[in-house]
Amino acid sequence: MIETDSFHIITLQADDAKSLSEMMVLNFDNFKRYFPITLSKNLSIKDSLSYIEEKRKENVSKSEFTFGIKDVSNSKIAGLIIIKEINWDTKQGEFAYCISSEYENKGWMSKAIARTTKYGFEVLGFNKFQIIAHKTNIGSCKVAEKCGFTWKRTLLNEYTPPNETPLDMELYELEHEK
Repeated sequence: MIETDSFHIITLQADDAKSLSEMMVLNFDNFKRYFPITLSKNLSIKDSLSYIEEKRKENVSKSEFTFGIKDVSNSKIAGLIIIKEINWDTKQGEFAYCISSEYENKGWMSKAIARTTKYGFEVLGFNKFQIIAHKTNIGSCKVAEKCGFTWKRTLLNEYTPPNETPLDMELYELEHEK
């Protein structure tokens, strides 16, 4: 779908299941707080096969879009980008994303979100994207800012991680300039 010299942004295929599961399991501690549902659906190759099929159906129905970030050098899944909370009436969606610790601090997620945002505006027809991140998730906040998203406000008690109390989250938005 989208290519750079280092990675491709792809629609997940069945042959990505092993790599996806390995990435999720290896990053279990990093993903369990903010990506618990996706993590729980990718703890084995069999689980990842089911997850990929579910996500392919959602892509087709346009209820949610899930993309893999695939390392060009070794074909490993390095991360995920999900466009969720889609409202087709207002043409708005929210990004959720994760990247393996092996690929952090390389600028990949900023490049991937920038390219996926452009794809979302130009190909899928979105007018606005949101990113919701906790203020302690410095990497995610930096991705939003590097990609031109503007901080809008703090959302009180917006997200409840597993076995924790609700957290306030930061809302970033980017509107399509026509």
